[in-house]
Amino acid sequence: MDLIPRARNFDLAALESIYDQYNQGLYLYACYLLGNNELAEECVAETFSRLLKALHAGKGPDSNIKGYLYRSAHNWVTDYYRRRRDDCELDDELPAKEQEQVGMEVERKIAQQHLRRALAQLSGEQYQVVSLHLIEGWDLAEVALTLGKSVGAVKSLQHRALENLRKFMNGQE
Repeated sequence: MDLIPRARNFDLAALESIYDQYNQGLYLYACYLLGNNELAEECVAETFSRLLKALHAGKGPDSNIKGYLYRSAHNWVTDYYRRRRDDCELDDELPAKEQEQVGMEVERKIAQQHLRRALAQLSGEQYQVVSLHLIEGWDLAEVALTLGKSVGAVKSLQHRALENLRKFMNGQE
């Protein structure tokens, strides 16, 4: 009962199953990368739209639907940042909170921006390894399959990525 062949035939139950299985994870992944709920929703919608267009054109995933969807979402986020070419800004208006809560929220957003800048310093493959393995919790074999690399190569990318992040976060960029 492989979903991909059924999805290629636009079997509604298969498409719903794919959506139900990956929608929430893709949303959290996009939300983490974008720091914005509306953009994350747009990313997920476009990811599934791209899947349907690819299937309609006789393309799309052959075996690893999860990897295909996450790679598509990652590409959408990359394209989004290329179009914007500037850092995510703090919200113009923070919700009315106690003064201490506002300060904590601002500190959290600044830390998120600093982490996003640090992640932006990584190569594309290093970034994908960090986000899929360390943030999304994929096992190394899944990441390797998605990137078309060996597990050893993924471990090496992760090691270099973490070293680069450590240097950036310690101001040794």
